[in-house]
Amino acid sequence: MIRHHDFQHNGLTLRSTLHIPDGPPESRWPTVVFVHGFTSNRIELPNFVAMSRLLEANGIASVRFDLSGHGESDGDFFDVTITGEIAETRAVLRTVRTFDFADPERIGLVGMSMGGVVAGIAAGEETGIGALCLWSPAAVAPFEIGSGYLKGRALAPEIAEKGYVDADGHRMSAALVKDIAALDVYGRSSAYAGPVHILHGDNDDIAPLEYALRYLDHYDGNAQVEIVEGADHGWGTVPHRTTLHRSTLRFLQRHLQR
Repeated sequence: MIRHHDFQHNGLTLRSTLHIPDGPPESRWPTVVFVHGFTSNRIELPNFVAMSRLLEANGIASVRFDLSGHGESDGDFFDVTITGEIAETRAVLRTVRTFDFADPERIGLVGMSMGGVVAGIAAGEETGIGALCLWSPAAVAPFEIGSGYLKGRALAPEIAEKGYVDADGHRMSAALVKDIAALDVYGRSSAYAGPVHILHGDNDDIAPLEYALRYLDHYDGNAQVEIVEGADHGWGTVPHRTTLHRSTLRFLQRHLQR
């Protein structure tokens, strides 16, 4: 079953899609919240929709929402900050726990790319997350942007000229640049003590594998990294995407279904 829900946060509407397994009306399902990547939306590639359908078929509900300034949600991308995205994700998690179909004791998080960074920090700062899965987490971002560059482009001259950075057709503000550069990805994520599964391709030229492996130095033995040979950042082949989805399903079943 597919439903839609409008979350409210700081005067903005965050629009979402819910996938709920079939069952008696009083059923309480393990529920996974998806956090999409930078400039993306709740459909996401490598395909949040297919992952949600796979979970639904296996007795796990899910919530896919658009962060503000993305997809169908309110707001302008120019006003986006990662600090704000973390706050939005935490607010969504708190509301999801109150849904009539969700088991508040079995809530999981899946994040893609920059959404992986957001999900990791949200899990570390929001209690009660039963499982955390990160797809191609863009933990490189604070180091890359902190050096003054994005994908090889110098940021300061572009901001000085235009008042923003053109990020794939989105106006990236100086405030967002500053916010990302100051982000303590590993330190803030490390507070999460539950199970963590990180999936990363060794052919990722957007978020290098070494930054995913660094998570292991900060978690307390509760994390594992699955390296998928030949996979790129967007999991752009059928075999790689199938591996991603099936591995995620197994991880979430193991830790959320009981």
